[in-house]
Order: sequence, then C-alpha cells, then structure tokens
Amino acid sequence: MKVQVVSYDPAWKDRFSAEADRIVHALSGGMVVIYHIGSTSIPGIYAKPIIDMLLEAGDPAELDDKTSTMAWLGYEAMGEFGIPGRRYFRKNDVSGIRIFQVHAFQAGSREIERHLAFRDYMIAHPVEAQRYSALKQRLAREYPEDIEAYMDGKDPYIQEQQSKALVWYANRVNVKSDEH
Repeated sequence: MKVQVVSYDPAWKDRFSAEADRIVHALSGGMVVIYHIGSTSIPGIYAKPIIDMLLEAGDPAELDDKTSTMAWLGYEAMGEFGIPGRRYFRKNDVSGIRIFQVHAFQAGSREIERHLAFRDYMIAHPVEAQRYSALKQRLAREYPEDIEAYMDGKDPYIQEQQSKALVWYANRVNVKSDEH
C-alpha cells in the first residue's frame, strides 16, 4: 500500500458527516453514535486521505447481524482485525483506493475513550498536532511503499501522546462533571 499524506482538507468534515448519516440511516438501531476520529478529524495536520469513523454500538453482536447492510453500503467486514472487541469495516472507491474506515466498539469500551482522548488532545494542543503532522510527513517520505514501517514509526509518538491525552481527557471529564 502506497503511503500518502496530504495537507488538511476542510471537506473531510463534510465527507465524514455525509457518510455517517448514510450509515446511521442504514443501520437504524443498535447504535449510539458515530464520531470522526483519526488525523482527518484534527484540523490543520497532514493525513492519509482516509476518513476514520468510530461507531459506538449498543451491542457488537447486532453489528455482526448488520454485516450485509454494511456490504450494501460498500464496506468490507474485517471482524476484530487485531483489536479484541472491535468490528472493523473498510470501504474503497471504484479505483480500489481506501476512503473510509469504521471502527465499531461496544458503548463503554476503553477503546472509545482512547480514540476520543487522542483526537481531542491533539485539537486542544496544536503544537503537538503539528509535531505529529511533521512526523507523518517525514515517515511518508522515508517509507513511501511500506505502510507497516510508516505505522511502526508513528507508534512511539502516538503511545507517548496517548498517555498524556488519557490523563488530560479524564481531568477534563471530571471538571465538566464538577460543573453540573
């Protein structure tokens, strides 16, 4: 898989909203909410032009029953795909280029918090977001044909920032709880 990162595109937000609406309408029930995650959800940073969505489901087994519906929407079901409890779906355009990914977890999963904490932390900390953007650009230049090396290169930075993000996110949630 060719590794391509491109500058931020404000249209990513609209592409997410349109596709999320299609999924919500098609699945009708068994789902709580869909979030825009991944680098395309962080304004101003370079990203692979693939919209990542986080689907919070009431019951993952219900999603298993909806696999044919997701296929009708153009998604390939990949099962857990390396993360226990996840249901992963991917969608390519007509030329075979990945355009959407759906990561579905049961409501209350720690994975949901992890993804949202990282996204929100990066948005709230633009200096860190730009460091992440620069890292992604460098790795894409170094490993233009090696997605595994690209991903491995990002991992230490993501782990470091994710640890900070989870603490920041928990403190933020606690502050909001204290305000009510």
